[in-house]
Amino acid sequence: MYQQATQAYQNSAKTTADPRELEAELLMKAAARMTLLKNDWDNYSREERNDILTFNRKLWTIFATDATAEDSQLPPEVQNNIANLGVFIFRETMGILAHPEKGRLDSLININRAIAAGLRGQTEPPTQR
Repeated sequence: MYQQATQAYQNSAKTTADPRELEAELLMKAAARMTLLKNDWDNYSREERNDILTFNRKLWTIFATDATAEDSQLPPEVQNNIANLGVFIFRETMGILAHPEKGRLDSLININRAIAAGLRGQTEPPTQR
């Protein structure tokens, strides 16, 4: 799955020059996949659910690692906020994997959309149904 996240990142990098836009696209892709999962929960196998959640977790692993790296240009407050969001994403994902419940996806979807909107300089997160 890590390879899939890396491949998605590399594929988007080929078409997107702006790293912030690339990050926003990947967050929206993960949010879209989780939204589809939530809306059609019973038609996804446990393995498919796990793959979707793992993709998002690995994406956030990359974001949190990059944001908190020693050479990060982000202000310390932003680094801390991203790290805290990452920890929340990791815990919530593990909770959903352990106790599958589609309603718990809302927070993950909303966080991805809000961060994507911020990366794009939008004041309102985009919505997808």
